[in-house]
Amino acid sequence: MSASSPGLVIFDCDGVLVDSEPIANRVFARMLAGQGLVLTDAQMDELFLGRTMAHCLVLAAERLGRSLPEDFEVEHDRLLFEALAAELAPVPGVRQVLDALASPFCVASNGGPDKVRFSLGQVGLLPRFEGRMFSAAEVARGKPAPDLYLHAARRMGVAPAGCVVVEDSPAGVAAGVAAGMRVLGFAARTSAAHLRDAGAQQVFAGMDELPALLGATVLA
Repeated sequence: MSASSPGLVIFDCDGVLVDSEPIANRVFARMLAGQGLVLTDAQMDELFLGRTMAHCLVLAAERLGRSLPEDFEVEHDRLLFEALAAELAPVPGVRQVLDALASPFCVASNGGPDKVRFSLGQVGLLPRFEGRMFSAAEVARGKPAPDLYLHAARRMGVAPAGCVVVEDSPAGVAAGVAAGMRVLGFAARTSAAHLRDAGAQQVFAGMDELPALLGATVLA
């Protein structure tokens, strides 16, 4: 590990390791439309990107002006897992990034533990993160609170100041900043300005840029 390499790299899952955001947005948007709440892609991102599912359901009910059906979340999860099984792919270039890293790394996601495990398994990344997967289900508050990132750092035995967070949502960036960590904003599908406004110290658009930001070297 080089002198510039972090003590721990903490990856968000959705949109950073797996290209799941468009799939998840489509499934959720269709179900909300079926309840009478029609939202644009931009509105979906603004309201829900990087939030826990529990928070998303509360926000949707507020917009709708009534509670969602009792079976809404169960049906949503069924449809989402079906779509992920059929379509999910790793974020382009992320395998090469993981291969290049000398630093320890883990994943910390607002998604439930079953979804994180399922998603990483679908794209062949699960063995790389076995025993190093952390979910908002393990802490009192999900992102944008710092709890999850502080929990991951504690479990991995690294001080927050020695951690680098890789995030694609303003909520996730805010969580990393609040945890006292260096945060890199992945702007492949998210506004770079929104990530900077949330506190990302550096923003990058392609995974091929990340190793240099982490002090790693990609092997040919």
